[in-house]
Amino acid sequence: MLILRSAPLIQWGDLSLPVWGLQRDWHGKELDSPLMFSLAEDDHRLWWIAAGKTPAKLHPQARPGAFLAELWRYDCAELFLADPVSGRYFEFNLAANGAWWSAEFTAPRQRAESTDIAFPEVATFAELSPDGGWMSAMALPLDLLKARLQWSESSLINVTFIVNSPDQQFVSATRLPGDDPDFHQPKHFSSFRYHPLENTI
Repeated sequence: MLILRSAPLIQWGDLSLPVWGLQRDWHGKELDSPLMFSLAEDDHRLWWIAAGKTPAKLHPQARPGAFLAELWRYDCAELFLADPVSGRYFEFNLAANGAWWSAEFTAPRQRAESTDIAFPEVATFAELSPDGGWMSAMALPLDLLKARLQWSESSLINVTFIVNSPDQQFVSATRLPGDDPDFHQPKHFSSFRYHPLENTI
C-alpha cells in the first residue's frame, strides 16, 4: 500500500490526491459502484481520504465531525493501523458526513479500554454532492500516532468499507483470510511504502 508523502502541509479544500479504487467485496462480488481511498502524510498529520459515488446510509445520529460509536452498523469507511511488534492496533471509523469513532485494541477484538475514548486531536472533513456522491477525510496527528502506536515505516495498515446497509457488503483493500468478513486481523494487514507527491496543493 502507498502513502503519498507531501512536502507542503496538506489542507482540506486545496487537496488534490490520486485515489485507488476498490471494486469487489469480501466474497469477490462486484460492487454496484466503486469505492475509493487515498493515504497521504505531511510533516504533521496522516491523512486518510474515503469516497463513494452513490449515497451512503448514515447512522441516524451521525453528525458532521461528531464522535459516535457503532458507525459500522451503517455505511462507513474504516482505517486500521497496527504495531507488528506489540500487536496493538487502532480502528478508525469515518462516515460520509465526517462523523467518526476510534478504539484501541491490544489484540484482535480485545479493547484496551471498555469505554469509548476518542483519539486526541483528530480532524474530519466531508463533502456531499447533489448526486449522492461523497468524499470524507480524517487527519491524524503524527506525534500522537508515534507515541501511542510506534508509528513508523514498519507499521501495518488496512482500509476497509461497509456499504449497502442494511444488506451490508464488506470491502477490504488488503485481502484477508476467512470465509466470513472479519476486518480484525492485524497480522494480515499490509505493509506500506512512501511515495513522494508533487504539487499536492
